[in-house]
Amino acid sequence: MEFSKDNSKIIEELQLAEHNLQGIIGQKQMFQVEMQEVENALKELGETKDEVYKILSGIMIKTDKQELIKELEERKKIIDLRIGTMEKQEDIFKEKSEKLKEKLSGTLGRRAE
Repeated sequence: MEFSKDNSKIIEELQLAEHNLQGIIGQKQMFQVEMQEVENALKELGETKDEVYKILSGIMIKTDKQELIKELEERKKIIDLRIGTMEKQEDIFKEKSEKLKEKLSGTLGRRAE
């Protein structure tokens, strides 16, 4: 099936939007995994009475429990903001993709008539 230049351009835009959407989804999933790790670490810190350590550049360093909790809470806020940003971008690309699909289906539908 041969497409007009307009349809070919729409298809290219659609492919780019879908590619960008997949990238955003992948990034969001990475942040969600990181968020789960931070939440698990905070839970463990809440349950322990022992000394706590953190790994810094491959070295385990004894640290203050409250300071580590503070660091993890801050990290959690940052990750949450990033996930929110990813979700907004995801919505934008989904909407763009849907509009392009509708536009393409409309032009192909007119051609079929």
